[in-house]
Amino acid sequence: MRHIVLGTAGHVDHGKTALIKALTGIDTDRLKEEKERGITIELGFASLHLSNGPTIGIVDVPGHEKFVKNMVSGATGIDLVMMVIAADEGVMPQTREHLQICTLLGIRKGLVALTKIDMVDDDWLDLVQDDLQTFLKGTFLEASPIIPVSAMTGAGLQELLGAISRAASEIEEKVDTGLFRMPVDRVFSMRGFGTVTTGTVTSGQINVGEAVEILPRREASRIRGIQIHNQSSNTADAGQRTAINLQGTEKREIERGDVLTRPGTFEPSVRLDVYFEYLPSVGKKIKNRTIVRFHTGTSEMMARLVLLDREELKPGQKAYAQINLESPVVTAAKDRFVVRRYSPITTIGGGIIIDPLARKHKRHPAPVMQDLSILHKGTDPDRTLAIVERSGFNGIATAQLIIRTGINGDTLKEILADLSRQDKIATLEGEDSRIVSKGHYRNLQETILSETKAFHKKYPLKEGLHREELRNIIGHYINARLFNTVIRDLEKKSELVAEKENIRLPDHRVDLSGELEELRTAIVDFYLQAGLAAPTMKEVTEKFSHQKKQLNKLLTVMTQDGSLVKINEDIYMHKDILLNLRRSYKDFLIKEGKATPAIFRELTGLSRKFIIPLMEYFDRDKLTIRTGDQRILREK
Repeated sequence: MRHIVLGTAGHVDHGKTALIKALTGIDTDRLKEEKERGITIELGFASLHLSNGPTIGIVDVPGHEKFVKNMVSGATGIDLVMMVIAADEGVMPQTREHLQICTLLGIRKGLVALTKIDMVDDDWLDLVQDDLQTFLKGTFLEASPIIPVSAMTGAGLQELLGAISRAASEIEEKVDTGLFRMPVDRVFSMRGFGTVTTGTVTSGQINVGEAVEILPRREASRIRGIQIHNQSSNTADAGQRTAINLQGTEKREIERGDVLTRPGTFEPSVRLDVYFEYLPSVGKKIKNRTIVRFHTGTSEMMARLVLLDREELKPGQKAYAQINLESPVVTAAKDRFVVRRYSPITTIGGGIIIDPLARKHKRHPAPVMQDLSILHKGTDPDRTLAIVERSGFNGIATAQLIIRTGINGDTLKEILADLSRQDKIATLEGEDSRIVSKGHYRNLQETILSETKAFHKKYPLKEGLHREELRNIIGHYINARLFNTVIRDLEKKSELVAEKENIRLPDHRVDLSGELEELRTAIVDFYLQAGLAAPTMKEVTEKFSHQKKQLNKLLTVMTQDGSLVKINEDIYMHKDILLNLRRSYKDFLIKEGKATPAIFRELTGLSRKFIIPLMEYFDRDKLTIRTGDQRILREK
């Protein structure tokens, strides 16, 4: 079932609220100040039950120039606009601005209600209708019906209902990405219920009892109840005007502009890539980095408009730009936005978001402009691949890819399968499956091989480099799962050898020839002659002081290949000496059951300098376990 939201638009005091009351019986002005002043200040809501069609949600927006920001919040998510123009005044300033805003927000269907016809004669009414047709020429309302109507006498109401019904039947169903999102346009408390939020569900579905996340403040909550057109419901779907009762959330913890989402799906951002349209009616140029008021969804915040390929924009021109926001906002690709001047506050432009999680770009680069053009005008597969490429070595999760392309989840699944068959992407399976472009995947393979080769050249006496050291050399931002997957693939192709945590090229061997081999033999002899009373590092350095540079490299190599075993920072022991000691120590413990430092001294004849380090080494080596001041065999 399709869900339709109708929004009003038009100048203050042109009869929007009175018309809605005449159509629905609902007075959308609920505030005391609104009653006293006779104007709409805040958003109002009603529902219209068509006899041969769906129930239509209605958003009544303020017409006064001071409350245009509230009007923009209400216009977000509407499918059909009813432009209300009073017959006694005709087109007025907010009539023009509201029409501009509706155009910038991508609304393409509507009708015109020519109100207060009871206050003018027939000749005047004909003149006003002629003026309206001229005013609407070239706009999305050019071919829309103009219905003369009076909320006071009821004249024309049936014709207006018929026009609304026909327009609603012609509205094309919007693409639903499948990820639940509801921008909040109103928050209030109800006794016995607690905090209630209202808004239009822009995508996805949510059910009573489900957890939600309030963004951008990242508050966790749960849905206690849902109402659609004042009727309780277990579910809210995309396109519905919805009231959601939140459990465990105070009214002060949420405000208009916040967004309800499923936890872990959407991500707030302070930088957006956009396609910006500067209105022809503005009259003067706009410069790069101008401070503006940015409206999207139900939020308003200050921002800078960064023009990427020029220093200024003339009225009527369009350009790719970045919006640098003062505070984070929650959006998705294909969302519409409106930009208003900082001062005086008037609407100057708007457009479409093409990447809601953009990185900072250098200005004037041709590749960036080409990339933005693909994201704006390209096919769904091209835009998908462009976002995957933008995600770099880290790759991108499917949910985030939906948000950054605006493509429905099922459609995106088919696109990814096709891109995989074309060998353009790789998918890393797991709890958080990620997609990475094959270009980045191959670049990472080449980088790993070249960095490993460079390491071998710099440290020829090392067997290889530690896996995490290699990852840090490349960049610790590299996704760990991607990194390990690439290592495994290179191993399968016999281009790399991974020995536990050590990485090397297949043809790499530690080359100890000539003087190095002689030095190695001398070091081995020195340790063998010392026996259990192994030399300290100071004694080794003094012994081979004339070959100190080669000595340090060789000691590292001999430790890596197991010829020498590290007991502590100062003592190393030849592996054969240590193995013999291990056997005799084990035999003693099997026979006697336990050993103390004093007993170990009798067994080895060593001083305390060696006894404690060796006993602690055998603890680490899992031969023994310490109980008080004694050691026993761990395997028992």
